[in-house]
Formats: sequence, structure tokens, C-alpha cells
Amino acid sequence: MAKNTSSSAFRKIDVDQYSEDNYKEDEIEQVGPLGPDENDVNNLLQKGKLVDALKLVIGNAPLGSKNQQIKDNALSLTLKVLLSIKPSQIEEAVNSLDTNSVDVLMKYVYKGFENPSEGSSGHLLLWHEKVYSVGGVGCIIRVLSDTWRV
Repeated sequence: MAKNTSSSAFRKIDVDQYSEDNYKEDEIEQVGPLGPDENDVNNLLQKGKLVDALKLVIGNAPLGSKNQQIKDNALSLTLKVLLSIKPSQIEEAVNSLDTNSVDVLMKYVYKGFENPSEGSSGHLLLWHEKVYSVGGVGCIIRVLSDTWRV
């Protein structure tokens, strides 16, 4: 049989804190880097170390940043690196990346499709083909479902 208690502890819970009007999104903290250093990337490009330049821009992608200027600078620098790599070198460059870097690279490829420049779309399609062959469908799913944008 149930026991009757006179406890009123449950009445001290503030249920108004769970109202939809009081709900706030969790703030994404600045956990990622502030983007690649443009001087370092340009030095690597001038020396012909294109794969190292690619790893540098991918590794320092400002994924957690809310500053749009930092993201735009990183995008333009990454597209500069992607477009400077010859089509015959794309497969070698993609194969040298780890899984997380392949996902970030696919994010940049899709972002490049959003804002095409003269002659970039065909080159980005080659990149997409090679990244897809390494990352598979899972890479595309992870990029499309990820909340951290480039």
C-alpha cells in the first residue's frame, strides 16, 4: 500500500526555467584556431610544398569561430591552395590526409561551390571526386550534418 508523505520538496522546483521563452542555445566556445597564417601558406606555395600548404590550411580551419571575417579569409586562402594544386597531384594530396582533415576539406569544397570564381567549379569537382573516393558517403553525411561550418 502507498505511504502518505507530507513532503513538499517537489514544490521547490522552478518549472518556469524550462519554458520555451527562456530557452537559449548553448554558446559554441572559441575552441578552434583563428585560421591559417597567410604568410606561412604563401611561403609554402612559393617553395612548391603544396601538400604541406594544404595540410596547414586544413589543420587550422576556424571551425568554432563565429567571426565571419576570419572564416572568409580562411576560405579564400584554402581555395587559393586548392586551385594551385594540379589535377594530377590531387589524389596524392587527398591520400596524405587523415579522416578529420578529409571531412574539413570536403567542407571547403562545398563552400567553394557556394561562391564560384572563374574556372574554380571544374577544379573543385575534381577535388570532390577524389575526396569522395577516400572519404566515401560517410564524409558527405558528416559534412552536411555537422553544425560547425567553415
